[in-house]
Amino acid sequence: MSNAEDNNTGSEEKVYRYCGHTLKITMFKGSSLGLSAYVWGPALVLCQYFQDKKLDFKGKKVLELGSGTGIVGILAALLGGHVTITDVPEVLKQIQYNVNANIPDASKHHPKVCALHWGTDQDDFPSDYDFILGSDIVYSPLLFPGLIQTLVHCSNENTAIYLSTNMPARMGTERFHKELVTREFDSELVYTNGMICIYKVTKKHAR
Repeated sequence: MSNAEDNNTGSEEKVYRYCGHTLKITMFKGSSLGLSAYVWGPALVLCQYFQDKKLDFKGKKVLELGSGTGIVGILAALLGGHVTITDVPEVLKQIQYNVNANIPDASKHHPKVCALHWGTDQDDFPSDYDFILGSDIVYSPLLFPGLIQTLVHCSNENTAIYLSTNMPARMGTERFHKELVTREFDSELVYTNGMICIYKVTKKHAR
């Protein structure tokens, strides 16, 4: 991993390598994106999980929530997924920049980038995703109800949801993963790296 910083624009580019792909990710630190202008540990751990477990995204329909820099969704697209990358509107320019820098326009796996406000916009999205991905999106109890509404709407019983969370660093994470999510989903801890945990979440079968 290497990085180069452009002090004139306040942006910083870092290079990551996963699954045989080189990812050049630019963070718009000079903007008003705040925490969204960084690549956080849970995103890197999720990318590492893809590599270690050799997850197969080929031909699969993938939704990423709260993407930030786009690194996770971009990797899923490079691994053959038909990916929709989402975040709040002000973050989309950064995501689109990184998509364009890493995936040729002519690629049949060029991701879609669009806004999704949890608890508000999810009805504009389908419910037939094979995968839903989220890294460091469990961080504010105020957002938990909307996030769960979005997960419920956008998934079905065959959807594999992977959530990567820095457990002690974010408010309410234990309650979210062990109490709130389990009302609608089965949840299994599948990977840990230090304090970062990856949960595989699947919708409970209707009785």
